[in-house]
Amino acid sequence: MNEKEERELVKEIQEDFEARREARLKIERGWQLNMNFVSGLQYCDVGPDGELFEEGKRYYWQSKRVFNHIAPIVDSRIAKLEKMHPMLTVRPASDEESDIRAAELAKGIVSYAQEEGDLDGCITQAIAWSEICGTAFYKVLWNNDKGMEIGTDGERSICEGCTEIVALSPFEVYPDDLSASGLGDVESLIHAKAMSVKKIYEIYGVEVEGRDISEFSLSPFSAQTGNSAMQTGGNKNEKKDHEIVIERYTRADEKHKNGRVEIVAGDKVLYIGELPYRNGKGGQRDFPFVMQKSLSLPGCFYGGSIVERLIPLQRAYNAVRNRKHEFMNRLTMGVVAVEDGSVDTEELEEEGLSPGKILVYRQGSTPPDWLKEGEIPAEFSREEERLEEEFLLLGETNEFSRNASLPTNVTSATGLKILLEQYNEKMGFTSKNIDDAVKEIGRHILRLFKQFSPEKRLLRYSGNGKSVQNFYFSSSDISADDVIVQTEERSTPENVRNNLLQLLELGLLTDSDGKITEENKNRILTALGFASFAATKDLTSLHEDKARDENISFAAGNVETDGYDDHEVHIREHIRYLLSEEFKNKKDKALKERILLHLEEHKKQIVKGE
Repeated sequence: MNEKEERELVKEIQEDFEARREARLKIERGWQLNMNFVSGLQYCDVGPDGELFEEGKRYYWQSKRVFNHIAPIVDSRIAKLEKMHPMLTVRPASDEESDIRAAELAKGIVSYAQEEGDLDGCITQAIAWSEICGTAFYKVLWNNDKGMEIGTDGERSICEGCTEIVALSPFEVYPDDLSASGLGDVESLIHAKAMSVKKIYEIYGVEVEGRDISEFSLSPFSAQTGNSAMQTGGNKNEKKDHEIVIERYTRADEKHKNGRVEIVAGDKVLYIGELPYRNGKGGQRDFPFVMQKSLSLPGCFYGGSIVERLIPLQRAYNAVRNRKHEFMNRLTMGVVAVEDGSVDTEELEEEGLSPGKILVYRQGSTPPDWLKEGEIPAEFSREEERLEEEFLLLGETNEFSRNASLPTNVTSATGLKILLEQYNEKMGFTSKNIDDAVKEIGRHILRLFKQFSPEKRLLRYSGNGKSVQNFYFSSSDISADDVIVQTEERSTPENVRNNLLQLLELGLLTDSDGKITEENKNRILTALGFASFAATKDLTSLHEDKARDENISFAAGNVETDGYDDHEVHIREHIRYLLSEEFKNKKDKALKERILLHLEEHKKQIVKGE
């Protein structure tokens, strides 16, 4: 690409970015308004020019205090969702031996990537963004500098590589169509962020001139960009010696079969190439982003926030409380009526009518007196109570989460349980959106490991029975689209303890003789948080693993039984393999005979033991 073509490309991408930024300006100002209300800057609004402005007092004596009910509601929702956000896991698509093995490997990869990439921390950040602004994004990348070190190149370490997950605010992501329902419906996406010129040079090796950038609006910082306090909830957002890095991702078309990614900053092109990741279905190249919404809005790319519903209510509540306090001030401070020329009004204004004060007034005039204000109207209190009830209704919260107290009209344990279930159902829609986003992250992780693990690499993770399992795998062993990525709800220790006690009472954890086996005993102790009291490993799961390994070894020849085998467990696993579709498709009579011979050996060992 020559210099002229480079300048034209930079100009075209920057114009595209500016057009998307202008089209989204109204939505963006709404996000900034939400952030201000959560942080307590509640006397602001969006003006006719599309910019935030601070609302001034009509009279100097007006009370403009903030009684912030939005922040505790948002805090409560974030805490609840963070507690509810699920654990990522993998299950086989069927009970075939190959699917079970694929799921076991995929589960190990996902668990390793979650820990290495701090997925829990990213989800917590994304929940905060989505609850306040309505939308958050995850960027799932491959980082060659992460993972286990396998060598050195001079002073630089060479690592196996691992996925890297970054939580993004909605301010950074610009679609080409604001009416699209999600990422799958857009043809092009821009990720724009302010980056220091030093970091740009470190990553891309290109020098660009820096300038002062407004972080949230991603525009040159000046007085015309608006009050910084209005834009960021009171925090300064001016970044010095920075430049806007614009990454434009485009899906595959006739000209570019593998899609396109173009990165520019200032007047320089930093990178041009095809979409780097085969993270779509069937190995297709796709955007490295995952979207998470709080509330889905039809016909809108970005999601809605509970804060938007609460802002009108918060304005009304502030007005009622302030007018009430002004009325109380008049009752306590008083309003003095003075006949013109009867007293020194300047002295009276400065000192007031203090107790014991000697007030001199003109002879023959009317002495100063208090105006009768009456009592505080009862409508103030009634309106205040109605607004507080509406906060509970619109905020989708209850007295448990907001006041940490029990409702006075519900006393039975069953009634309280029903209330909690209803509260969880209100949060169910948002919780499902988080589940869907986490599952999509899991798919991205597996597809990236499949793409970037062509050679054998070692994976170590804690498997069944808390034993450390080692896997040597390559890309051909990962079936990213043949397993089902799912989520498991996190349970609190109290819930686990209560569920275990109920299972024990029902006798579901005992054997046919009514006794708890050693394996179940260890599992129960571990689940209750007393893993140090567990005396032995979970032998059953270890025998199941050994039997599955033998199922694979039958293809090479006969397999002998061992005297220490749990023969009943082995027989069960071998018969499961014989009945599987995987075995039926092989149609190998010699293989079947070897397995049947092995089963007979196990049965003989059982008879001998009796």
